[in-house]
Amino acid sequence: MKSAFYKEHETRLKLSEFILKADQLSMSEQCYQFEEKFAEFCKSKYAILFNSGGSANLALLQALKNQGLLRSGSKIAFSALTWSTNVMPIIQLGMEPVPVDVDPNSLNIMSENVKELIENNEIDALFTTNVLGFAGDLDKIKELCTNNNVIFLEDNCEALGTELQGRKTGTFGLAGTHSFFVAHHMSTIEGGMICTDDEDLADMLKIVRANGWDRNLSAKKQISLRKRYDVNSEFQAKYTFYDLGYNFRPTEITGFLGLVQLEYLKENIIMREKNHNFLELSVLNNEDLVQIEHNHLNVVSGFAFPVIAKTSALRDKYFAQFSGAGVEIRPIISGNMEKQPFFKKYVTKAYSLPVADKIHDCGFYFGNYPELNTSDLNILSNCLTKY
Repeated sequence: MKSAFYKEHETRLKLSEFILKADQLSMSEQCYQFEEKFAEFCKSKYAILFNSGGSANLALLQALKNQGLLRSGSKIAFSALTWSTNVMPIIQLGMEPVPVDVDPNSLNIMSENVKELIENNEIDALFTTNVLGFAGDLDKIKELCTNNNVIFLEDNCEALGTELQGRKTGTFGLAGTHSFFVAHHMSTIEGGMICTDDEDLADMLKIVRANGWDRNLSAKKQISLRKRYDVNSEFQAKYTFYDLGYNFRPTEITGFLGLVQLEYLKENIIMREKNHNFLELSVLNNEDLVQIEHNHLNVVSGFAFPVIAKTSALRDKYFAQFSGAGVEIRPIISGNMEKQPFFKKYVTKAYSLPVADKIHDCGFYFGNYPELNTSDLNILSNCLTKY
């Protein structure tokens, strides 16, 4: 119905002019400025830019492993309702993925889920997903993790701008990941970010991002690192690799687009929440559909609107209503992650995840774009109406 790239025409014009005039397109000042501005928006001390949100997830776990905070065999709990690249890095790095069922009313892991998890399992880290603009009671989850020496991480790719107690989601844990793919809250075409207040983790993320090099560290940090490893010349330092890493560097195009889109982000969030509130009225008046609770959130910022029917037959009915109106719909993220082929291949242990199963069988979502007009919203509202 609408472009998935907010203010696409204006952004294309600005990007064209930038490319024609830019002296350098590999990672440089545009990327650094975007990191600084994004950290300010999230009220985080550090923001580290990556070439994708998936890369950010892998880099985060690799950095924690490099630091010795995680290791091969570490048990990493994650939301059963999530995206593939939250789980794949756990497996790729030799750790054990432990799916956690979500709360049926919020679509998210809540503190009660975490309390039960910790009481019955030895968990090293919790990597939660803030699902489609919603989130659990992250303040209470953080407290539980802190008190039980569990590293708390957030994937905030789907909830940029959502707030709990005046604090943005993605900033409650040790680190939070973000994605700037097309149709997300803001887009750099491809791109991702990690926010953290931990200086050592931020430095290690920069090392992981750039093949294990130190070249994006401060001069003071470079001197310290080179002294520790007896690197005695700038010539030698050019190709010295200090820890495990990848080439996850973004380009100046990513940085430039991020700065442009960041100008529109607050407006973007306001419009998406306004759309959500309008569409939610149709759900509240329809006994076929499940109301998603979010009273604990100050702001709900989702790039999509989830629909959970009470039965799979009803899901099929509303699926047909949306399809008949020409509205593209998709599964609720990856559904129950345990049902995915890759998970079955690499994880042999079976888990009981009844809520994730229910959402897998009875849910779908459609896009919530900031540029939806009154006609678009009425079409979507009609699709959510019981006939």
